[in-house]
Amino acid sequence: MIDKRAVEALIERVRRDVDSGMLPAAQFAVALNGEIMVSEALGDCTTATRFHTYSAIKPAVSLTVMELAAEGLFDLAAPVSGILGSFGSAGKQDITVSQVLLHSGGFPNASLERHELLDRAERLAAYASWQTEWQPGACYEYHPLSAHWVLADIITEATGSHFADAVTQRMMEPAGCSRWLAIAEDQQSDVADVTGVGTAPSRAELAAVGLDEIPGAISEELLTVFNLPWLRALGVPGGGGIARAEEMALWYGAVMLNSDGLLRPEVRSDAMVVRQSHPDWTGTPANRSHAFVLAGDDGRAAMRGHGHGASAEAFGHGGAGGQIAWADPRRGLAFAYFTNGLDRNDLASARRRVALSTKALACARMNT
Repeated sequence: MIDKRAVEALIERVRRDVDSGMLPAAQFAVALNGEIMVSEALGDCTTATRFHTYSAIKPAVSLTVMELAAEGLFDLAAPVSGILGSFGSAGKQDITVSQVLLHSGGFPNASLERHELLDRAERLAAYASWQTEWQPGACYEYHPLSAHWVLADIITEATGSHFADAVTQRMMEPAGCSRWLAIAEDQQSDVADVTGVGTAPSRAELAAVGLDEIPGAISEELLTVFNLPWLRALGVPGGGGIARAEEMALWYGAVMLNSDGLLRPEVRSDAMVVRQSHPDWTGTPANRSHAFVLAGDDGRAAMRGHGHGASAEAFGHGGAGGQIAWADPRRGLAFAYFTNGLDRNDLASARRRVALSTKALACARMNT
């Protein structure tokens, strides 16, 4: 049962940022046992508006790779070079599919030029020149975009289909969701443009958490480029998701319940097992499965973007600019929150993510 008072508190917390002028729009949804119970849109949007999810798209791509592996098309423990031959150059021949899924491949900052983004043959050729920055498998460093381009091309190689089509057919459609990647230019009229808001954290704010700068911060310039129609149509697999909060909450509910056999049982089980425990830049164990970030039971769930009080089994994946998506099986609860206001203060954005997730958790009791 949904706690109505908790729902009102969640709405008020979301409204505070919109009414203050901090965020131009925000949209969120709460699902309980796979059914949408709350759906709200505040500011310059409706519940039908689609938002950029950024990295919250990653689990859908990762799960597609895991499903293909479960079909026997390749092995997660096998080298990527056995699937994409060009990737094996420059000392990358032993990097496994699993390591790429777990952000331990060692190429976090590898990049692609526009012509390589648009032409798969040129992209595959570009992989040959990518260099590793540290020994693959030795540590964890978030790969914002590079790893999921490799995963996308593995999907295409294994299926013979465009990766966005395969993800849509295997992950979105069975869960009753629309296409989240590679949105045609003539179908983008309902997508909210993103814009920078707020101010960067002051030196004092950074010093208070022991930092001179925030490692791995993604620039506003890179995030707002996703407003370009051609890039939305491309469907960047590691950060180009476009969806509504209702759909994302429903999708997390479907994964949580494995509705209609969305995932093979072995894939569903693997997605809930921590495979990456190396620490991130904050010193917090990453607690990543091959698809999600798990809250864990070490008291550091909030450092991983989950709310205070999340059960150890809670799983999810956020996105740049404060996008939120997760499910908590102990509550039967799923939550998604999107905004088109990209807070220039990453510390404030992280605090908002935890605050909203904490209030969303209060909307349903934990099952004992």
